Amino acid sequence: MPLPAEVRRALNLKKGDLVAVEITENGVLITPQETVVIRALDGIGQILREQRLSLDELMESGREIRGELVTEQYGSPNPSNR
Repeated sequence: MPLPAEVRRALNLKKGDLVAVEITENGVLITPQETVVIRALDGIGQILREQRLSLDELMESGREIRGELVTEQYGSPNPSNR
């Protein structure tokens, strides 16, 4: 069901924009999807600051973990070792 035009205008949404819908104790919270993403990224940033990690360090850690998982699942990630 589309949101009524007055709700879209109040939220500064265009027809077809994505929203997140959450049921709360006070009713239904409708949030523009962009806002949800920004909040999630802010939360990730806060965790990184608390852990004293940079985004680059987190990404490198992810690469290492993926490499370990690939090796565990398929053997050597280097095709010349197969």
